[in-house]
Amino acid sequence: MVNLDLYRVFYTVAKSGSLTKAAEELYISQPAVSRSIKQLETQLGVTLFTRTHRGMVLSAQGGKVIFSRVEQALSLLNEAENRIEEMQNSASGTIRIGASDSIFEYFLADKIVEFHEKFPAVKIELAADVTPDTIAKLKSDKCDVAFVNLPIEADAELKLYGNCMRLNDVFVTSEKYKELASGTLPFAALKNYPLIMMEHNTIARRALDNFMGSLGVKLQPSIEVGSWDLMKRLVSRGMGIGVIPREYAKSCIADGTLYEIKTDPVLPVRSVGMLLKKNAPVSYALHCFMENFIKED
Repeated sequence: MVNLDLYRVFYTVAKSGSLTKAAEELYISQPAVSRSIKQLETQLGVTLFTRTHRGMVLSAQGGKVIFSRVEQALSLLNEAENRIEEMQNSASGTIRIGASDSIFEYFLADKIVEFHEKFPAVKIELAADVTPDTIAKLKSDKCDVAFVNLPIEADAELKLYGNCMRLNDVFVTSEKYKELASGTLPFAALKNYPLIMMEHNTIARRALDNFMGSLGVKLQPSIEVGSWDLMKRLVSRGMGIGVIPREYAKSCIADGTLYEIKTDPVLPVRSVGMLLKKNAPVSYALHCFMENFIKED
């Protein structure tokens, strides 16, 4: 059986012309180098080197005969190893990302563009849905990674990386109720105004209801919506007061389309988390994409 390590020792000695230099290059002892050469000579039945005052010189009937072939063989092996390493460390293939429309728009869009510019060979597929359905897609292998609104129930099948993006829910209004933005408003006072809230099946609505319940306050919406964009549109048209992550409304607040209402106490901070299916294989491309968020966790 061919022992590649013996041939690597032979090649290194031949290139360096010295047992000592070969030992240093291979990070082994000089006696180990000598033993490897003797073992290979025994296997081949020839003398591979002649010791001279200049060092180790290839023998005419042994070392010189095989040197070029050994060099070629080792070069091919190194090339094969490098090729495997390139395949393992170059981003390619497809990444399937699940998230809500809002998370894609306000959190992931720029990061996806940056990733595509860095790894153009990677195909990116987007699956937009509300958090519960996004989680279901991840568990049924219809996406590779999911970004969801927190909090969610613990699931033994999933691994959660939290706090990828912080969400600060605030109440907002339009010019119609602009006076409410001039001071601090208790939650109970909001009952006197038409309220626009997210639908009951959303994480944001459940978090709001739970917090209000802990304060003994129950708010009844006049309108329920399924998207933040629709909420912003309705609020800006004077249909009522909405509650939305400041991060999703900051451009409208900045240009005066919406006004933030300060409350006492403030609404609790929520966040966006990244989910992976436990024990699922992670491609190099997905690993590179995930690094953007794990570092921020």
